[in-house]
Parts: sequence; structure tokens; C-alpha cells
Amino acid sequence: MFDMRKSYGEENEGALEGYEKTILELKEIHERSKAYDNINEKKEIFKFFNCISGLALKMADIEKVLNDDYFQSKSFEELHKENKELYEELSEENYRFSYANPTYSASIFGKDMGQVFSALYCRARGYIPYGFKHKIFMMEKYNRLFIEAFNHVKNNGTEVEGLKKIIAEYAAEGLKRDFELNFIENYNKDFGFYDDIVLNSDINDLRYLFKYGVYISENEIKTAEFLLDYPMESLETVTGAIAKAYVNGFIRDNKDISKRSDVRIIGNIGQERLVRQLIKEFKKHNLNAFISHVISTDVNKQYDYDHKFDNALYLDEELAKLRISAFEKAAEECHDFLKDYSGIMYIERFGEIPFSPQNTKERLKLSDEQLKLHQKERNKMSEIVEKHFPSIETSFCIVAFPTPEIGDKFEEIFEETIKINMLDSDKYEVIQQAIIDALDEGEYVHVKGKEDNETDIMVKLGYLQNPDKETNFVNCVADVNIPLGEVFTSPVLKGTNGILHIKEVFLDGFKYENLKLSFKDGYVSDYTCSNFEDEAANREYVRENLLFPHKTLPLGEFAIGTNTLAYVIAEKYGIVDKLPILIIEKMGPHFAIGDTCFSWVEDMPVYNMLDKKEIVARDNEKSILRKTKIDEAYTNVHTDITLPYDSLEDISVVTTEGKRIAIITDGRFVLKGTEELNKPFMEE
Repeated sequence: MFDMRKSYGEENEGALEGYEKTILELKEIHERSKAYDNINEKKEIFKFFNCISGLALKMADIEKVLNDDYFQSKSFEELHKENKELYEELSEENYRFSYANPTYSASIFGKDMGQVFSALYCRARGYIPYGFKHKIFMMEKYNRLFIEAFNHVKNNGTEVEGLKKIIAEYAAEGLKRDFELNFIENYNKDFGFYDDIVLNSDINDLRYLFKYGVYISENEIKTAEFLLDYPMESLETVTGAIAKAYVNGFIRDNKDISKRSDVRIIGNIGQERLVRQLIKEFKKHNLNAFISHVISTDVNKQYDYDHKFDNALYLDEELAKLRISAFEKAAEECHDFLKDYSGIMYIERFGEIPFSPQNTKERLKLSDEQLKLHQKERNKMSEIVEKHFPSIETSFCIVAFPTPEIGDKFEEIFEETIKINMLDSDKYEVIQQAIIDALDEGEYVHVKGKEDNETDIMVKLGYLQNPDKETNFVNCVADVNIPLGEVFTSPVLKGTNGILHIKEVFLDGFKYENLKLSFKDGYVSDYTCSNFEDEAANREYVRENLLFPHKTLPLGEFAIGTNTLAYVIAEKYGIVDKLPILIIEKMGPHFAIGDTCFSWVEDMPVYNMLDKKEIVARDNEKSILRKTKIDEAYTNVHTDITLPYDSLEDISVVTTEGKRIAIITDGRFVLKGTEELNKPFMEE
């Protein structure tokens, strides 16, 4: 087993003496607070800290014994039981009565103190990953935080401002070190925690799943079991295609892949056999792939939603400045390995039950001033990152596979997903070129919804000075996004007007019913949905989860998806609501609010492979501000919203003379040269 204690040796050594001291103090608090029933008015406070100190001490004990022998000495059933016990309080049935739930916490301590205590308790949950990674220095930091918080409320009761100040001080402590470690864990190929589990474990023995220290559900277990029996020849074929697609992303965007060599993989627990083979395939292209993060099933998405803005307790201008400064210094310290980073290989998952959150009044939320600070911080950090691994030298690739939660036909759907992911790029490239040729004749694209779909929007296209050598649209096959199937552009904002209406859509894990976005000169001018009876709640939901941290966003991309096979398969299995946007966006026209697809690389000429024309629609009126006001040029948001084929009455190109060229009519492709795209509909 990879020795994480050595990875954090310097940090742990510096914190060890203090850690042992705080453990003794926590034991005293735990013993003293055991008799909370006899503590009168402070009964609930002592009960709260008894719970926190108990978790801290439990993870301290577990951290001491975690090694390879630990996982070998216990049965799968024992490890599974232990894992469940660590996370069971967040399950839906238990969350109602957990301090992690702001609503429950507020019912015990009042709204203000309840919010603070719930945020504190969320931090206590961090002991679990810290313990499994042997980050003793972080456990020591949180020990100190909880001891100081306990002493404060013991002496001052439910006095909120002092407690907030304590939390703020710890939020500002050790920022540079924290950012450095974040860079190391995410971008340094020599950080071996996940590589060791994926590459060196006996994956026939499923006990390895519990080494990660995160929640392991039936999704992860069944995925691992399924892939163990999956034909190696098929795995080699699909991972070979994925690695090739990553490389093709560099070729398509006119980037030199030889400048950088390290690829970070974000994968899913249970997919270790697939990821092992993918790493081998990257090696064939002289690329060093490593696992920087793994994803598992959420115990409770409401918990994550409730604590999305816990930094509202302490975010102010001083902290934002400190964070930006520390981030910049940390990046400089880590430049030696950041200069080798070539981009991310993201393996997305889909199939989980769609999530529709409860928007409770007890949740912490950022104020308008904090929203501005948050956005400023994100922009500055993006600039810093761009300095160390600029977009003109890096790329990415995203692919998705289903989880067993998708239903009894998981294995069938997995095979159908492989079929979608392996479609012939050469064939689709020719078909999509016919669409691009028609689109390049236009001044606008008019998209109109069918029947009760209220979509009616005119998308303004860029002017082509030399149509023989220039195009507005990217001919996108299987490179940075798998599966293939779209042509896209950066619309001109001024002149882009109308309404986009989607009856039901899931974006970033959130469900929207009757999402309506109005655009005026390319910006969202109005918005709503029908998730709640109260219109104000609907608008707040859209603002917080779709526009955040902005009040409006530009239309950064317009595209027409061509993957009708994906659409037909999704309809056949009834899984449209469970598909990721990666696939959904290929199943109709889509509109991305936020930045263009060319952020930070607008000045690099790129060409379509087939006709060799330069794609000149790389900028819009927002992104061009990078020339004069870099802070205002980017939103750091890009959210694709797809209008499915069955909601479409018409997509037509409108020329300057008013001529209309139909691309899609009544949900079917009608443009000459696109007939092949309708075949999957005929085979339903």
C-alpha cells in the first residue's frame, strides 16, 4: 500500500506534537460531554460536541491502523459494514435528524447558531478522508478548531459572532500550504494514493474498494464485478479509442501535444480494470496518465446542496485577497510539475436517480457582495492557472458510462453506450460538413419549438469575410467529447434574441421543470421554471444553480447535435432523464450559457479537418474584453442546455436576403446530405 504518511511527512511531523495534545483535550471534552442530559441549558451544545469529538477520536483510532494488513485481515462484509457505518448518518432516513442538516440543527439551536453548528459539523465529516489519507496535520487543525469552538460556546453560550470569527480564522490559516497540496494531489503524477489502489490492488478481491475511504454503494460493487468479466478485447478497443480521441483533440485545435506529457484521469470507483487499460493506451502515445481523483455514489445529494455556500459564514474582501495571493504563490512553487500537465481525461457516470433539491430557508447563501468576491476570486485563479498550463498547450477529453443504478438492463445499456461511443467519425464528419455548408450561408439560425414548447429564438451568426477559407462552425466528431455528433459556433451576441423553453432538463445534477430563458442581445434577460409553486422560489432556484455566481450570462455557444442513435437508444430504455449533458447535447440543438468553447485560446487559429477552413467564430462581444478588461472577459461558466428532437418544429438558416434553408423540420433532418441521420428513427 502506498505510504501516505511519507507523502505528508513534513506536514505531519510539524503537527504531531500538537495533534497528540489535541487528542487528549478531545478525550476530555468527550468524557465531560457524555453526561449532556444533566447539563441543563447547555445540554444540546454539549450533546453536539460529544458527537463531534466522538467522530474525531474514532477517525484518530482508525488512522493509526490503516495499512495493507488492515484490509487483508478483514472480510469484505466487515469492511462493507464499517464503510456503511461511517456514512449512514447522511442517508436520507437519518439525515433528517443529523446536525449536518441545517434545518434540523436550526430546530435545535435557532436559525443563526444552527447554521453555524451545521457548517461546523460538515467540517467534522472531513475527518474521514483525512484519516484514510493520513493527513494528520489537517486532523490536528480541525481538532484545534473544535476545541476552541467548544470553549467559546461553553463560556459564551449561543453567541454567534464570536464563533463565526473563530471559523474565519481557521479558514484563513495555512492557505498557501493547502493550495500547494491541492496542486500536488491533482496535478503531480508522482502523487500515488489513487494510482496505488488502481494499479497495484488485486481487483479480483473487492476488498480494495474500501481503501479509498469514501462511500461505497452497490453501484461501485456491481460495476467492479461487471468489468471483471468484461472481454479484455472490448476494453482494449474502447480505451484505445478514448486515448486516440484525447490526442485528436490536440490535432483538431492545432496544439503541439509534445510540449506536455502528463494526463490526469478522474474516474469512478469500480472502473479500475478499465482505467488500468486506459493508462496503458495513453503510454502508447508517450503520455503519462495518472489518477488524480475518483468519484463514488453520493450518500445524499441534499447534504452537498445544503453546504454549497458554507463559506457565506466568513467570505469577505480580506479573505478573498489572501486566497488569491496564496493561490498564486502556491502555483509558482508547483510550476516544475504543472509545466508538464497536458489536460484532463474525465470519465463521467450516469444512471443515478435524478435529484431535485429542497431549497430550505436554513441553508447558508452568499450575499450579493460575497457573490462578487467569489466571482473575482474565480477569475483571478483562472488567470493564474492559465499562466502555468495555458489552454493553448493543453486539451481534455470526456467520456461517459452508465452505473448499475440505471436499472435492470444495465448491461444492455452499457453495451449500447459503447456502440454510441464508437460511432464512425469519418462518416459523421462528411454529413456534418453538409450542415456547416448550409449554416455558413446564413445571417441567423431560427430555432422554433413544436406544439406547447415555447422556444422561438434567432441566433446571430458571425460575418464571413472570405467564405472560401473561413467557417463559423466546428465539425465536432470524437475528440475532446465522446460520443461524436455536433457542429457548434460562438454566436454574435447583439441580435441574438428570443426564448428557450425546455420542458424537463437535468443540469449539473439539478432538475428543472419548464425552464425558460429569455435572451436579449445575447444575454439572459429573464428566467424562470416551474419547480415550485412560488414564482420567487423558481427564479431563485434558476439564479442560484444555473446562473451562479452571476446575475446574467451570455449565450456562449450554439450547436446542432447529430447523434440520433443516442437519442433513439435513450428513448428505447427510458433513460433520457438519467443521461449526462455530454450525451444529451448531441441529441438536438443546444445552447450553452457562459463562456465560448474557445476561452483563453481565441487567438490560436483552428481549422476543420475536412475542408481545411479556419473557424473564425472564436470570439464574441464578451470574450473580446480580454484585450482591455481581462476581469470582465470570462464567466468561468459553460452550461449546455439541449432542446430534444421531439420538441422541435424547425431549425432553419436565414440568409441576409431572407432565404430560409431548413436543417430540421418536425424533429427530423431534411437538409440534403443528412438523410443518414434519420435512419435510427426508422429502426425504432
